[in-house]
Amino acid sequence: MSQWLVGLEGTQAGGLLAVALALLAALTHAIFGALQKGRYSPWLIRGAMDFSYALMAAPFALFIVPWPEPHMWLIFAGVMVIHIGYKLFQAMAYARGAYTVVYPVVRGTGPLVTIIAAGFIFGERFSAVQWLGVGLLLGAIFALAGFNLSRARVDRRVLWQALALAFITGLFVALYTVYDAYGIRATADPLTFLAWFFFIDGLIFPFISIRFYQGMAVKPAIAPLMLRGAIGGVIGMVSFGSIMLATRLDTVGQAAVLRETSTVFAALIGWLFLRETVGVVRGVLMAIIALGAVVVEFG
Repeated sequence: MSQWLVGLEGTQAGGLLAVALALLAALTHAIFGALQKGRYSPWLIRGAMDFSYALMAAPFALFIVPWPEPHMWLIFAGVMVIHIGYKLFQAMAYARGAYTVVYPVVRGTGPLVTIIAAGFIFGERFSAVQWLGVGLLLGAIFALAGFNLSRARVDRRVLWQALALAFITGLFVALYTVYDAYGIRATADPLTFLAWFFFIDGLIFPFISIRFYQGMAVKPAIAPLMLRGAIGGVIGMVSFGSIMLATRLDTVGQAAVLRETSTVFAALIGWLFLRETVGVVRGVLMAIIALGAVVVEFG
């Protein structure tokens, strides 16, 4: 399978597959984020998810895919540092702010920084029409966050803290998107990178979750938490695996922008499952986000 994927790099078929993978990453990442903001504290559920996908990835990393080349170990060390920072800030943001406020800010900040960074690192360039699409998508994302903010009925001081943390999380999203794209391109076998990524990435946060769990006055039952973590672990592997493969098959910036249609899916999830209203304004903004993604893709 690895040879088939590598053979698609730079081809029209590879580009189409990259688009499909980026949109799959968008849908699954919205579900992944909603699971973190749902029934359990984000400090607990993230640890359960990480433990689950590390456990699932371990046999593939250790016994199935080829072992990483020597130069990859330093890259994996960077992966651990960047992703731990991302998870810490994301958990702090989710613990303070509403999902439909925090999530759009995170997803709106990430792609703009990613596009700029990919231009310097990978030499990628967007056309004027594609920049128009980026403007439509990001403008609508931030407008959606602002609209949700105006309707939020929580402590404003805490909410502004959540927004600041969401912005920092968005910067980490850009950092890990570019860094992971560099990492998956630095190895001959992309599946080796994915297997070891999930195995290594899932090793640290469970210990943070254990410390948080020990300090809780009222502790939730372990079995339902781990079941939710296992579901989230599978979804997380699909989400992060899809976007990393998309960045190897096609341009990093374009994949990053298409993934941010996750904001549309997040709004739908918030409406359907978290009982958060959508309304006409949100519906229009969601349509503009989708339009922006279409303009970027066909610009």
